[in-house]
Amino acid sequence: MNEERPPLTKKERMAIDRVVMPEQDPELRAINFREVNQGLTYQLALLEAQRCLECPKEYCIAGCPVSVNIPRFIRFLRDGDVAAAANSLLADNALPCVTGRVCPQETQCELVCLRGKTGEPVAIGYLERYVADWAQAHADELEHATATRTRKSVGVIGSGPAGLTAAGELVHRGHDVTIFEAFHAAGGVLIYGIPEFRLPKDIVQAEVDRLKEAGVKIEPNAIIGKTFTLPELRERFDAIFVAVGAGLPVFMNVPGENLKGVYSANEYLTRVNLMGAWNEESDTPILHGRRVAVVGGGNVAMDSVRTARRLGASESTIVYRRGREELPARIEEVHHAEAEGIEFKFQVAPVEVIGDEQGWVTGLRCIEMSLGEPDASGRRRPEPIPGSEFELPCDMVVVAIGTRANPLLTASAPDLVVNERGYLQTDAHGMTSMPGVFAGGDIVRGAATVILAMGDGKRAAGAIDAYLNGTYPPEEKPAVEPRHRSAAATA
Repeated sequence: MNEERPPLTKKERMAIDRVVMPEQDPELRAINFREVNQGLTYQLALLEAQRCLECPKEYCIAGCPVSVNIPRFIRFLRDGDVAAAANSLLADNALPCVTGRVCPQETQCELVCLRGKTGEPVAIGYLERYVADWAQAHADELEHATATRTRKSVGVIGSGPAGLTAAGELVHRGHDVTIFEAFHAAGGVLIYGIPEFRLPKDIVQAEVDRLKEAGVKIEPNAIIGKTFTLPELRERFDAIFVAVGAGLPVFMNVPGENLKGVYSANEYLTRVNLMGAWNEESDTPILHGRRVAVVGGGNVAMDSVRTARRLGASESTIVYRRGREELPARIEEVHHAEAEGIEFKFQVAPVEVIGDEQGWVTGLRCIEMSLGEPDASGRRRPEPIPGSEFELPCDMVVVAIGTRANPLLTASAPDLVVNERGYLQTDAHGMTSMPGVFAGGDIVRGAATVILAMGDGKRAAGAIDAYLNGTYPPEEKPAVEPRHRSAAATA
C-alpha cells in the first residue's frame, strides 16, 4: 500500500477536519456485545494522518506514558507504508491494539497535540488502532528481531497491562520471562474488567499470543500468596516484577448493602466478561436486572451500566454524587452511554439499599447533593442537602466507586513495605524494599488507567534490565515537557 503523493502544505493540512470514527448504530449495539467503534478505513486513516503538522518539538511523545514515537508511525502511515508504521508502533508499544481502543488519548497525547490549539487534535488513538489492527492481520509482513539470550530469568506476577508490557520489553531484551496469572486466562483487567463491546477478547488474546510467540511463558491458575509465596518465587528467578493490580472492591458502607441483587463492579464485570455469563448457556450465573442502578462515574461504572443495558435492563441508570463536568469517565464512553439510552442522575448519593421480605433489592434510597469547594482531587466537594431524600426503584445495584490493594500477596511477604493504604512502596525506578523485586501499575499507584500501568511496566522493564546487567540504577533520559500540558494529562 506504499503510495507516492506530494506532501501537503501546512495550510492544506489545517483545512482537513478530524475524521469521525464509524460506530455501530446505538439502538442495535445496546442489545448486543459486538464492538461499538468499527475502526477507520484505509482512506480515512490516510486522511487523518495528513493532519499531523510534524512539529519540531514532539510534545505528543512526552504526553504518552509509554513514549510511543507518534510522529514517526503517523509519517509512515501518511506515506502509505503501513508495514513500516506497524513496525515503528510495535517497537514502542507492547499492546497497541489495546491502547488504540481504551487509552484516554484525549488526556494524554492528544491533549498536548499542537494541532488542537486551533481546532481538533490529530486522532492519534484512531490511527494507533488502525495500524495495530493492520499489524495483527499482516503479522507475516512485520519485522521479527531475535534478541541475544542473557540466561537471566524474570518472574512477572500478574498478566494485566503492566505485567504484559514488562514481559514484552524484557523478553525482547533477551531475558527468560514467566508470567504467573491467578485466573485461567491471561489479560488481567483487559479481559475481566473491560467489556467485549469496548475491547474484544480475541484482540487481547492475539496480543497475548504475540508475546508468547516472542518467548514469554504464562502459568495460569497461580495465586501468589497461595499457590506460591513471593519469597519462593524470588528464589527461582533473578528478578521479580509485581503487577497484581488493585482488585479489592470498595463498597458504600450503607445499610442494606448485603441484600441479594447488590454486586461490586469487579464481580459483575468478571462474571460477564471473563466467564461468559452474558451467554444463556454459560455455567456462571448472573442476574438480569430490569431496573439497574450503577453507583459511580468512572469508566468502570460506564462499563457496568452499559453491560446491564445489553443484558436486558429496561432502565439502566448511573447514580453519581457530583455533576456532569466532574465525571471521571472518558467523554467518548459517556457519549456512547447516553446514545444507548443510559440515564444519568447527577449530584445524588445513595444512603441505603432497600429490600423486600425475601432479601431482594427493591430500591435505592438517595439524597441530593450540592457541590462546594474543590477537594484534593480538584473536583468540587459534594455535600448532602438535608431533607432531599428520595427512593430510586431498582431490582439490582452495582457498586463501582473504586478498588484498593488486595493484601493476599503482601501478607505472604512480610519484608515488603506498603503504605497506609496497602499499596507497595518503591524507589524512583520501581524497586520495592525487597532487593530484586520491582512493582508497578495499580498495586503501586492505586486504581488508574491501562496506559499508566503500561508506562509503569515499560519503565520497570528498563530498571530490571539494568539490575540484571549490574548497572542499577538506570540512567534517566531527559523528557520533553509540553508547554500547554494540564493536570488532566496525568489523570
